Amino acid sequence: MSENQPKHGAGARPTGKRQLAGVSTTSTATYKGKQVVANDDDDAPRQNKVVAFMPEVVSEMRKVIWPTARQMLNYTIIVFAFLILLTGLVAGVDFLAGIGVEKVLVR
Repeated sequence: MSENQPKHGAGARPTGKRQLAGVSTTSTATYKGKQVVANDDDDAPRQNKVVAFMPEVVSEMRKVIWPTARQMLNYTIIVFAFLILLTGLVAGVDFLAGIGVEKVLVR
């Protein structure tokens, strides 16, 4: 099939799995570039990290785009509608399974 491919255009492309050929899938330069650098914050006392946590939480919560009251009402209605639908579905399956078991066991 590959011999029917035209020879011009994008150059040769590798075929097959490199792991089977024993060739690394990541070059050494790429691997070293992706390595995680050690965190220098380990020298800071644990108490400072705990104290800094709450202001960071407040800062992140200010970035949140909160839904409006109208959106929350719509979402709540949708959730309750699906809740009612799924409850009815489970109740129906349970009822039909009960009838089926009675038919099989009580002859």
